[in-house]
Amino acid sequence: MTDRFEPPQPLTGSGFGARLQVAEAVGARRAVEAAERDPALLPAALADAGGLLLLPGLQAMADQPELLVRLSRIFGAEVEDYRHNLTPSNMVHPSVPEIFIVSNVPPVSRMPPPRPDPPLTQDGTLPTRFPHRRGWHTDQSYRRPPPDISLFLAVTPIRRDQGQTLFADATAAYAALPPEMQARLNGLDGIHVQNSAGRNRDAVLSGAPPRGLSPHERPQRQPIVRLHPVTNRPALYLCEAGQMDWLDGPIAGMQPGPNGDGGKLLFELMSHLTRPEFVYVHEWTRGDLVVWDNRCLVHAATWFDAENEARVMWRTTVSGSPGPAYAGESKSWIAA
Repeated sequence: MTDRFEPPQPLTGSGFGARLQVAEAVGARRAVEAAERDPALLPAALADAGGLLLLPGLQAMADQPELLVRLSRIFGAEVEDYRHNLTPSNMVHPSVPEIFIVSNVPPVSRMPPPRPDPPLTQDGTLPTRFPHRRGWHTDQSYRRPPPDISLFLAVTPIRRDQGQTLFADATAAYAALPPEMQARLNGLDGIHVQNSAGRNRDAVLSGAPPRGLSPHERPQRQPIVRLHPVTNRPALYLCEAGQMDWLDGPIAGMQPGPNGDGGKLLFELMSHLTRPEFVYVHEWTRGDLVVWDNRCLVHAATWFDAENEARVMWRTTVSGSPGPAYAGESKSWIAA
């Protein structure tokens, strides 16, 4: 590919995504510099790979966090500064505010999702399909415009049979739908909202009253079928129970609530989207950098033994190319 990157290779056990190995003896800094000299290289590789790239061997970024931000800028016009979006300060990198820290150790102390019940499928494998696997989402879908790309670096991962990240190919999932379902979905909007708003499915089922929302927290409508602005390919764009509005939605114009027709359709679509043939399971190794496209993938975190394992991961978020449907919109999540 270049003298800094090996040619992309398919990801093992996946129908989408690619592994892009930094060439032997090339450090993280030189790899970033090479990407900056040819800024179209990595975005093109991401699009060709269906929205998922693995760049292993970048553990030196843990000591040079600015390199992660520099690499992130290659993928879009804006790398989010987490000081300005109401993120708690304990989750923001102390010297590089474009890095969001995902960790179970202090000061972040963010616990992993619960273990599925049962913890394995009937054939003894890791659950991936909804609703056995919960937590499927695309990052910050409750914003307009929503973000484009996420980068996730394994600073201190844990043992490889826990703490995986799952990715599902929403482009392939849409293409596999029957034509009559595709026609039904075109033009429908999902209603997305932050989990903390008290409008998720569990909160509504419990009867707990939702809290009042400020203007920058209000639910946002997003197309269920989203046309990718780079590849021009349609993809499903939706989340499951935790990041949708189950009071007025989850699907605009359909019967709302956990027992409504909108909820039934959402569950049907999420079960389809997370079928094994659309899913890649990433087992983390120190120095892995995974880049994914939120415009055409959904993902989910998995359980790990947080009482005995310490995990530190860094994330950056890139925006700037949501597509013409969002042209000229101000940022919905910025408090006045």
